Amino acid sequence: MRKVKYLNNRDLLKQIHISKNSFSSYIDDEHHRFDIILPSLEKVNRLTIAEAKRNRADRIGKAAYEQARMSGDKKTKLAEVTPDWRKIEKTDLIFRIMTFDHIPKAPGRKRKTKTIADEHERCNFPPFQHWKFDEHDNLVCVGKSHWEGGLQNGSFSKSHGRITEELGRMFLKLADRYGTRSNWRGYTYNDEMRAQAVLQLSQIGLQFDESKSENPFAYYTAAVTNSFTRVLNIEKKNQNIRDDILQENNLNPSFTRQNENVFKEDKEKLAEFYKSIRRPKADY
Repeated sequence: MRKVKYLNNRDLLKQIHISKNSFSSYIDDEHHRFDIILPSLEKVNRLTIAEAKRNRADRIGKAAYEQARMSGDKKTKLAEVTPDWRKIEKTDLIFRIMTFDHIPKAPGRKRKTKTIADEHERCNFPPFQHWKFDEHDNLVCVGKSHWEGGLQNGSFSKSHGRITEELGRMFLKLADRYGTRSNWRGYTYNDEMRAQAVLQLSQIGLQFDESKSENPFAYYTAAVTNSFTRVLNIEKKNQNIRDDILQENNLNPSFTRQNENVFKEDKEKLAEFYKSIRRPKADY
């Protein structure tokens, strides 16, 4: 049987996109779909417009292909339903611009500012704006992240949205599956590790930047690994403190400490043995 992946980047990216849209405001509902991500408006040129058209054509083709597959049509090919990118109008393109222009300043939030993000209010994910060409070939803003209300009369807000329930279930599934790995499942505090990992994912889940990578699974897995390791180091530190107190009161420490002492003694004896049989260097 074909192996089924319990999580994939496509579903993760979809839920991340929906979650970020709940924190954003758009003139029209169709403006939430972007065709390309750029660092500034100055990067909108002939080459990036052509790339955005290709991305839009690919997205339309894949959506039509999946819809045909779901309806039972297995003869339709992806190339047949993918439109020619040259026929896509420039006014249909949506550009996502990564910017802090609409985020309020926060003087004094950090003593030393290293990046432009340190000068503004702290956001739960990198802020952006959506732009498109109008009929007069002028770029106009059609959407803002961390925004509530109209684009002209609205205000900055970072608390009116939420992550989707599906993304939350993905976080739970990722932490549970990671906790069943052979190098983690034997610990008695495995549940604490999973809980810490879910908490960490809920805090940094939307900080994934689609402009830098399209692999959120690796990003989340690294966060889970760090959470598990953090709990393990804390538990080891607490165990060492308990063993020190037990030894100071002439009580037996944990089996881990006893085994470490035995291993240390055996290692020292083995080192002395090898030192005694070591041959002297030959004189040449």
